[in-house]
Amino acid sequence: MKFNEFFVGQVFKTKSITITKESIRRFAAEFDPQYMHLDEDKAKQGRFNGIIASGIQTIAVSFKLWVETGVYGDDVIAGTAMNNLKFINPVYPEDELYTIVEVIEVREKKNETGLVTVRLSTFNNKDEKVFEGDLSVLVKQ
Repeated sequence: MKFNEFFVGQVFKTKSITITKESIRRFAAEFDPQYMHLDEDKAKQGRFNGIIASGIQTIAVSFKLWVETGVYGDDVIAGTAMNNLKFINPVYPEDELYTIVEVIEVREKKNETGLVTVRLSTFNNKDEKVFEGDLSVLVKQ
């Protein structure tokens, strides 16, 4: 979508994706190698009673789901910021996640571009919010 097609209050819903124990371990081994993501026995003794997905993985999945809607298409130029990141609830193996995306700001820029800021709110299959964050991108007009 071109910049001028976005408006504040616009809402999109993504498809869903299941987070497997294997994907949690694979992601954590490479990007966030902490025990609560990798060591099931040790994680069972902690506050979450088992392994949980990395918050960084939750951000990545939320962004992937949003991009896969195709809304930006080839009109997106680049991301410019991520702000107000909140990890609200843990993501467990076999949780099914989807993201609600709301346009919260549009600002025209120079050179036939505009800045679009969206709030990504990600939920599990129990409709519990697990993540929220604001993403700003530069878009062609």
